[in-house]
Amino acid sequence: MYSQQYMVFQSVHRIAPSRPDYNPTIFDQCSNMNTKSLFHGDSCAFVEQQFIRGQRVWKHKSFQQASVKSQNITGESYARNHGAKKYSKGAYRKWFQSKVHSPEAYPDKFILLSYNILGDDNALFHSDLYCDIPPQLLDWSSRKRLICQELDTWKPDIMCFQEVDHFDELIEDFGEKGYSGIFKGRTGDAKDGCAIFWKKDRFSILQEESIEFNKYNLRDNVAQLCVFELKNNLMADHADKRSRQVEANSLQVHNHWKRKRIVIGNIHVLYNPKRGDIKLGQVRLLLQEAFALSQKWEKAPVVIAGDFNSTPQSALYQFLASSKLDLQAHDRKQVSGQVENVPGSDFRRLATSKQNRYKWDGDELKTATGRSNCTRLQHPLKLFSAYASVRGSSRIRDDSGEPLATSYHSKFLGTVDYIWHSKGLIPLSVLDTLPLDILQQTPGLPTDKWGSDHLALACEFALAKDEPVDNSNRGLQLENRFVKSR
Repeated sequence: MYSQQYMVFQSVHRIAPSRPDYNPTIFDQCSNMNTKSLFHGDSCAFVEQQFIRGQRVWKHKSFQQASVKSQNITGESYARNHGAKKYSKGAYRKWFQSKVHSPEAYPDKFILLSYNILGDDNALFHSDLYCDIPPQLLDWSSRKRLICQELDTWKPDIMCFQEVDHFDELIEDFGEKGYSGIFKGRTGDAKDGCAIFWKKDRFSILQEESIEFNKYNLRDNVAQLCVFELKNNLMADHADKRSRQVEANSLQVHNHWKRKRIVIGNIHVLYNPKRGDIKLGQVRLLLQEAFALSQKWEKAPVVIAGDFNSTPQSALYQFLASSKLDLQAHDRKQVSGQVENVPGSDFRRLATSKQNRYKWDGDELKTATGRSNCTRLQHPLKLFSAYASVRGSSRIRDDSGEPLATSYHSKFLGTVDYIWHSKGLIPLSVLDTLPLDILQQTPGLPTDKWGSDHLALACEFALAKDEPVDNSNRGLQLENRFVKSR
């Protein structure tokens, strides 16, 4: 674990690792200074790279000498001039299958995808995050085309989007492909929000709810909740043959369909790394509402997806995984784990040394827990990370099983997006992300192949046939991991 200064030269937007001339990044060790040079082009930027338990956080020190933005080129010519080759998205991102559960054993399956698609306004107003990205690659029409192409590849049944500010365009495009959708915009001046889309031939929507966090003094973020029922296509295909039996078998059919109801939650948590109390408060409210809907619909299983703006080593992740959190053991400003420019080399030691320096006042406790005298936070759902449950390549995953990176721009490279699920749902496979060495062949996302600064996450779930599968061992492993790290 260490922190060093690097001079980073402009890298190609995408180089396939299978190409014969592919080489790892070339490091030129300087003899008289503690720097390394990465040669990839004509422009450069000073970046501080920090290694925090397998993740890297980037912070620009000074901007590039000759930005690509100043050159009059298109995204295609940029990629062509830097040697990028055409390839299919499926050639880079692979589905990893569960080694425990066979898809053939479960008749009721669906694919859920979570994707922060980078709001158009956010891309424009936060240009410092994309200082090395040609403006043509930030154009919404170009990015929308890439996003839609990508979704055609993964073919999800349910999609949870964050940073949506062109819902009217998306619902028109996805509607032609058999989707329906709902949108909830952020309150205040922001134009973006969250959206959930679903395949109409696969799901019926039974109930929809939304949470405006500003009603609880928790900023302008929002969350969505939907209750879906997986359609029995076999029944629909043979409805004419079974019409005479419908009334006689109504009770049996009703009981069968009860097992096919699911609660889907979609959230974009506040970004501000220093307001861990607000982040916890937002997640707490969503989980409480999701649990209430699950109980209402006869203990329907739950999926919670979105951009949580928190890393896998964070207290917020611990809260989701273990269902509880002692606030007094954590600094409010480090709840999300989004640390930049931290002096020193050991994140665990840093967190431990500071955990008793800060006290939570009554207002902060009330924001996080709902009560000014409560220091222990709990939620009623027992959740499991889909990605941590289906192990992937060590080039792509950290020690906990989460992706090493789901978001990449000039100031951050790491994981903040997750798909969580409760009992009653079985993750059969997950769509793995990209290795860090491939991501670092670019100056950041988006590129001419990927339309957002986040990577989409996707999981194929199966509904448990009878009793929900007991994943208690997985929960115990997660909890023990956090105990050991403290």
